[in-house]
Order: sequence, then structure tokens, then C-alpha cells
Amino acid sequence: MSESEELRTHLDPARLRELFDLKGNVYATRGGAFEEDIYPPFAHLRETGPVHEGIPGPLVGFHGAAVFQGLPEPDRPHYSAFDFATCDAVVRDSTNFSSSSHVPGSEEALHESSILNMDGERHHRYRTLVQPSFVPKKAQWWIQNWVQVTVDSLIDSITDAGAADLNVEFFAPIPLLTICGSFGVTIPEALDIRAAVTSDGLGLDRFMQIVHPIIASRRAEPADDLISVLVEAEVTHEDGTRQVLSDNEVLGFAFLLLAAGSGTTWKQMGITMMALLQHPEWLERVREDRSLLRGVIEEGLRWMPTDPVFARYVVNDVTLGGVDIPAGAVLHVCFAEANRDPARWERPDEFDPSRPLQSHLGFGGGPHICIGMHVARAEISTAIDALIDRLPGLRLDPDAPIPQITGMYERGYSSVPVRWDR
Repeated sequence: MSESEELRTHLDPARLRELFDLKGNVYATRGGAFEEDIYPPFAHLRETGPVHEGIPGPLVGFHGAAVFQGLPEPDRPHYSAFDFATCDAVVRDSTNFSSSSHVPGSEEALHESSILNMDGERHHRYRTLVQPSFVPKKAQWWIQNWVQVTVDSLIDSITDAGAADLNVEFFAPIPLLTICGSFGVTIPEALDIRAAVTSDGLGLDRFMQIVHPIIASRRAEPADDLISVLVEAEVTHEDGTRQVLSDNEVLGFAFLLLAAGSGTTWKQMGITMMALLQHPEWLERVREDRSLLRGVIEEGLRWMPTDPVFARYVVNDVTLGGVDIPAGAVLHVCFAEANRDPARWERPDEFDPSRPLQSHLGFGGGPHICIGMHVARAEISTAIDALIDRLPGLRLDPDAPIPQITGMYERGYSSVPVRWDR
């Protein structure tokens, strides 16, 4: 059975729609059904002061229950920052702001199992274990082993149809199958894993059931994949002793990479592709000169990042933007609005890939900047490159409803309906 035939056999569109439906149960606790444009109220907040008391959702009109980094935390005071200078400074300042809800140095903090919640030297030591697999020069390793074959097979499975919802039929499976492929799991297992990582922890047993035997296998016989990298990695402790990661630590790394990689990149693909489809002059320019695609991807990340908000826990009493914030508070860092700060970008609300490249917060920043950002860029570039090459006359489907951005804490297009010439 060819790769494309296997994909058609196992990638049931109905199940994909269920697992990746931004308006469905999967994203309900991220404000998935919230359809208001967050940018005008965000801009008003930034213009009236860089820091405000409150949570981003309620500040812009979303009042539903939310489970996200820094939320719900009902017993802590909450503040939100909106300008680039403040947001950039906060994510770089690990002295006053922590990714962990625990007191730095406490017993609870020392037992954090996810690098997402670690800070300081401990975070650096653990992150360094996997960082070499995600540096720019490793992008080709990902593309050649997993990304390209997945992209080609998915296009093979839709090319004869002449129309598709790229969001579900193409973008959503790419990061999932890429990261799961790097673990050595099958396509049906990858879908089960997707269900596990989107269940707010309720499906972890299935994730462990699939991945734990792979860890044991790679300890016995390493392969050229990510699980092998993790089981062979050694962490150096403060006293100089070295230790390989435990099975639970490998599982923790694997779960984090899956949750982050398969949950965000596909939405950013949809945002980037929609920007091109809605600016056909740029689609044509990229078709003629693929070197322009880098600027398109970076502009998409600046203009509309799929994760508009992240949080930090305030370690010490601080004053930001004239606002006193007590230790123990949650500070929500609004990357989406920081990326549209007119103090840094001219015409910030416009999608303009020709603007000079400069750093943005589309992948966050500081020590916790997205570890998989170079792989994400490679996935987006490979996917859009292939669509332009293989689907002539690619355009928005004029008969489909106009796609709308949805979501509060995770945002994306609920569909990307297209047609092409057969």
C-alpha cells in the first residue's frame, strides 16, 4: 500500500474534523467558538496604557470558562500587557517572571516535569537536551524523513478532487503525522494521540500506552528518530553528575512536543495560506519567486499568530507601564497585539510581506521561545510550496462560505475552502 493510499484509508475526514474543529469540544476551553475580532479592542487597550488589570478574554468580550496557561487561577490577581516593549521585556526577564506557578526553588518547582514550566538553569539544562534536534540546520532532517513524504501523500490524496478544505484535509494532519512519525507511531495511533493531547489530560493513558513501548524499544535499539534522541540524552546536574532521562521524563518531553507541535502549526498554515489567497498578487509573486515565501511566513506570524496570549507568574512585586503588580499575580503577555505595535511597525494592521524583517513574538521570546519554531517554519514552507506547485489555479472556493477566524486563546480559520484546475 502506498503512503497516499494508507493516508486515505486511515485519515477519516469525519474524525479529523472532530479532532481539529476549532468550534468544537476540543477547543471549547480555549474559547474556540469566540468569533469577535480581538484586534480593535486589543489596540484600544494598548493605546490607553500598556498594562491593564484583568484577563485578556474578559477584557475583549470573551467571558466563557477557559483552561490555558495561567488560567483559570481564580485565587490570583490577573494583569495583561499589550505593547511590544513590555511584552518582549517580560518574556526575557526570568528573575521577575516565571513560567511556573510554584515558588522558584521550592520542592514543587524542582519537581516540574515539563520544560514549559521550568525556569533558570534547570530549564536551560533540560532544553539543551533536545535543542540540537530543532536548530535550523536540522530542518532538512525533519523534511527528508517525515515532512515531505507526508505533504506529498496528502496532496496525492486530494489532487483529483479539484476542491478541498485545506484546513482539515491537508494542514491539520501535517504537523501531527510529522511529530508522530518522528516517534515511530502509526497513523491510527497518531489520531489516538491527537485525541489524548486535546483532552485536557483525560486521554493520557492512551498516549502512554502507545509511546511507552517505543521508549523501551529505542533503549534497546536506537534508531534515527526523536525518541532515540531523548532516550540517549544525558542531563548534567548542578553537582556535575550525569543522568539519562527517565521514562517519565521522556514521556513528558514527547507529550509537550506533541501538544505544542500538532496543536499550533496547522492553524498557522491556514492563516498564512488564507493571507495569500486573500492577497492573490502575493500568491502570484511567490509562485514566480519562492524566496519570497520566507517573508510571507514571517509576516503571517507577526500579523496573526495562532497563539495570541501566553502567561507568566509574577515572582517579585514589579511596576510595569505605571501599574503596580504584586508577586503571585498572573501576567498575560498579549503577543498578538505586541506584534501590531505601531511603535515598532508601520501600518501594523496590514499584511505586508515586503516590510523589513525584524524580530516578532509570533513564537514567543526569551528562554521559552518555541523550541520547534524552525521545524514549524519548514512545515509551513514545504506545505505551501507543494500546494503552489501541484494545484494549478489555486483559489478560494467562491461557492463556500467566507472563512472566518475563530478562537480566543488559540485562533485560526475554521476552514480554508479552495478550488484548483484539474
